[in-house]
Amino acid sequence: MPEITYREAIRHALAEELERDENVVVIGEEVAEYDGAYKVTEGLWKRFGDKRIVDTPISEAAFIGMGVGASMLGLRPVMELMFWSFATVAWDQIINNAGFVRYMSGGLINCPIVIRGPANGGTGVGATHSHTPENMLANIPGLKVVCPATAYDAKGLLKTAIRDNDPVMFLESTLLYGNLGEVPTEEYLIPLGVADVKREGTDITLIAHGGAVLTALKAAELLAAEHDISAEVVDLRSIRPLDEETILKSVRKTHRAVLIEENKPFCGVGAQISSMLMQKAFDDLDAPVLRISAIDAPAIYSPHLEAKQLPRPTDVIAKVLSIC
Repeated sequence: MPEITYREAIRHALAEELERDENVVVIGEEVAEYDGAYKVTEGLWKRFGDKRIVDTPISEAAFIGMGVGASMLGLRPVMELMFWSFATVAWDQIINNAGFVRYMSGGLINCPIVIRGPANGGTGVGATHSHTPENMLANIPGLKVVCPATAYDAKGLLKTAIRDNDPVMFLESTLLYGNLGEVPTEEYLIPLGVADVKREGTDITLIAHGGAVLTALKAAELLAAEHDISAEVVDLRSIRPLDEETILKSVRKTHRAVLIEENKPFCGVGAQISSMLMQKAFDDLDAPVLRISAIDAPAIYSPHLEAKQLPRPTDVIAKVLSIC
């Protein structure tokens, strides 16, 4: 398989779905003539034109609302946010309109919208541009939440998300856009709600999503080389729906678990999974379930300090050694 970047994989998914279905449109700030703030949509405007690739004013409340309305009328909009931090000004449209319309209409109205863009810290852009809101979004019944860590997963999950009849929140990372990965040239889809074991292991399970998956994989590599500990790495891929079966199968094999996320600890994704493990795999655990997250504070502007705020492989290793 050829190697392409995470950014290119998303672009390929968009192009294939735009080609396949005339109802698919891409809408957002600078997605057309400027080729996207992160060049994810590069070349799509020239290829598909003004009616399929649409630039918007800097008003997330307006264009997310427009996309939600368009989806209810039969289009399949893919909305790009320059930062997921900016979704907060469109919270009403995302939650009360997109999230609840099927329920409020008694199942008569679908909202097949995808809202995508970067949601990560680690780039020195400050607290108002560094949110990782997957836990907040997953709290809303009706929303699906996806956080791909690799180019392969990004393409397959995005194509599935675009075809889904429910609103899908697709959270990417600016730190992943340039990462290379093998991606098939032939079409493939990855179902939502299916986790992936990125590395087999026997001694402990590391559970992560998004950029934290790479942190977990690096930690697993060092644990094997320096401490003779075999760590299994489970990539959630989807936060909601959540693949509990794969998580439980892994933990029942290794009998230990460490949960890693770049989110804040309070009410985080790790808290939900930790609760699930305590309820459904308590008798299989040989040690407490441990969590690693970002330091519980707004994103630090200083790059040097922010690097210490986010989970690092050394943090994972320290947690693992405390129970292995």
